[in-house]
Amino acid sequence: MYKALNYWIFGGFEGVRTPYEFIDWARKSGLDGVELTVGDAIKIDISEEECRRISAFARQHSIGLRTLATGFFWGKSLSSADESVRKEAIAFSRKYLQIANWLGAESVLVVPGASRVPWDPSIPVTPYETAWKQSVRSLQELEPVAAKLGVNIALENVWGRFLLSPMEWKFFLDQFPSDRIGMYFDVGNSCLYVRSQDYIEIVGKRIKAVHIKNWKGDSLAGGNLHGFGEDILEGEVDFPAVFEALKRIGYQGPLTAEMIPFSRLPNLGLPDTDLAARTAGKLLKL
Repeated sequence: MYKALNYWIFGGFEGVRTPYEFIDWARKSGLDGVELTVGDAIKIDISEEECRRISAFARQHSIGLRTLATGFFWGKSLSSADESVRKEAIAFSRKYLQIANWLGAESVLVVPGASRVPWDPSIPVTPYETAWKQSVRSLQELEPVAAKLGVNIALENVWGRFLLSPMEWKFFLDQFPSDRIGMYFDVGNSCLYVRSQDYIEIVGKRIKAVHIKNWKGDSLAGGNLHGFGEDILEGEVDFPAVFEALKRIGYQGPLTAEMIPFSRLPNLGLPDTDLAARTAGKLLKL
């Protein structure tokens, strides 16, 4: 399978290193690709010319750019009850999809919404039904944009107290007739309540991309961000079962490691090239 690394480990949340440095490092590390992040590795106002230049550089180094990620949607949600905030999220998403098209990426990671962001009390709580309706409305607006640009909107299962089970995810995704809307499945995030392989079996071919990380904690106690450690192999994820489930659905998409060491909180520091190197090495052995 195609194996890649997310930018944040290597370049941090402030865009310390350029996409070119990351691509060159990934080539030397034996990876198949990288996941660039919009807002730090790539600014939202990047030009088409610069995107084409990055894409050409990646091709020259035999490094894929199959997915993009962003942290934007935690602050400006597609499910917000505040219409001005929702419109900001829509405007960002349109440019985000365009950047993906220019780079030649096939999928962009999108947070579908949140009823609450537990680690940021400044963000208002949104009633669950409102979050659902606003998220669906936003995605219906973006669906034709994604179709026109030939890019998938891959919705990630995150800890936003929204879309809490694989059955709920299936019901949510089946509302959209276009194959351009699917799931960005995070195997570590799923461990809070349900086995990773259960998601794969239920959501099936709607999965467009997969994030690889691990989590260990007491699921019955609700868990916390400190459960996301620094070792991709340590935790509750049963990788043989995950890969077998992916094989059964015919998955041939990217596997991208996103090992952000929240176990270090409150002293989390990125970038961390040593962690990036260790993660890449273990990812390649999976």
